[in-house]
Amino acid sequence: MLVVVGSILLGRISFLVVFLALTTACLLELYYIMLRARLRPQVLYGLLLGVVIFVMNYLYATKLIDAFIFLGIIPLVISLFIVELFRNQNKPLQNIAGTLFGLIYITLPFSLLNYFVLDFSLNRVFYNTEFLLGFFILIWANDTGAYIFGISFGRHKMFPRVSPKKSWEGLIGGFFTTALVAWLLSLVFYQIHITHWLAIGFISAVMGVFGDLVESMFKRSIGVKDSGKFLPGHGGLLDRFDAVLLAAPIVYVYLEMMMLI
Repeated sequence: MLVVVGSILLGRISFLVVFLALTTACLLELYYIMLRARLRPQVLYGLLLGVVIFVMNYLYATKLIDAFIFLGIIPLVISLFIVELFRNQNKPLQNIAGTLFGLIYITLPFSLLNYFVLDFSLNRVFYNTEFLLGFFILIWANDTGAYIFGISFGRHKMFPRVSPKKSWEGLIGGFFTTALVAWLLSLVFYQIHITHWLAIGFISAVMGVFGDLVESMFKRSIGVKDSGKFLPGHGGLLDRFDAVLLAAPIVYVYLEMMMLI
């Protein structure tokens, strides 16, 4: 948490370094989970593609490259099929699908975060931390509220098949906490109207819950408790950022539709 906040506040270079590292580490964790499921994704090539896609979005957000450069992703993705041809694996279809899935599930959401903080206008790059900081604060507020209310009042399970500890009481508590924090954010980042903060909070809370459940579904289907051991006692990085993976794309769509970024 402190590393994420610090990297955002220090500037766009620290943001690039830390979030590129997070993207790569989360993608690597996902590929290792697939390996435990006896799939053989193209780990190294997938990681390379993840780095390229994230950096491309960063450079495009700062207008150091034009949009046409994204056409270069097409031959890189097509190359996955050719590489698989020479790997002589038993499940080529699943391997290709797994590699691409990692890019969609991990790299795309993290890449979109570039547009939360970077804006180019009047021949100048503006680095604005409000949206990204607010987004993460709302994600964490929902997680914290859901945990506290779930522990204190949780009686009715949401999805016991997928996540036995999640309760409807925790869900309501998370929503309440997120709405309260959204209101507080509107007082601090007052340039953004409270309506937008509440909308971003609602999207973050709903999609964050689904993000957590989806990752739990993946882990349960493979028979693993944690996505990794990066954070001893707290699981892997994917366990810390699972809510972000589904929330970030939807929040990005909202910000674009409202022309806030």
